[in-house]
Amino acid sequence: MSHADTPLAHRQAVRQDDPQLKDRLNQIADKITSPAFLSGQGLGNEIGFWIFDYPPEHELQVREYLTFLEGVLSRQHSELTVDHVNLLRVLRDYLHERGFLDKAIAMQQTKGDAALLKALRGPLHMDKFAPFLIRHALSDDPDIILLSGVGSVWPVMRAHSLLNALHGRLGHKPLVLFYPGRYDGQSLTLFDQIASNHYYRAFSLVP
Repeated sequence: MSHADTPLAHRQAVRQDDPQLKDRLNQIADKITSPAFLSGQGLGNEIGFWIFDYPPEHELQVREYLTFLEGVLSRQHSELTVDHVNLLRVLRDYLHERGFLDKAIAMQQTKGDAALLKALRGPLHMDKFAPFLIRHALSDDPDIILLSGVGSVWPVMRAHSLLNALHGRLGHKPLVLFYPGRYDGQSLTLFDQIASNHYYRAFSLVP
């Protein structure tokens, strides 16, 4: 069903802002530009990974906020290098560079999702994809990394697998993952329905 075919009431419900989410979003800029956040103060020996979880039905609200946030940071904190990484774009570029993109699209159309996932299991191993992301999507020394697009790359890519692969490669570099689902400090639940492996090495950005 195309967006044009979606019932109007449903589209209005999707686009309606969540006031509670808006309040949480509005706390992000001050949080991630604070000296404590940038220096990892209070984290001990833990990595500086953070997760901002949100109701998946408000994906459009979060996307619009991220565009707004990038503008605010560039105007008010031009001294900071902020890299916003959209995982769907990086995945597309990765598959294109390796010569898999057209083949993957054709396979999904002819053989379905299960066959595609099986075929991409090796090429999309995080030991290969994580270094590509760092080389092609990040600056030489970013102050803050924002990751979005998790829902768009599922089930080809899982958030906990990517974060685990980035741990040793990014060290204490502050990273914020925008996650359409729930994170309770112990596990991730994508779309509020799909449980992931236990993951407890990140902090909630705005509880």
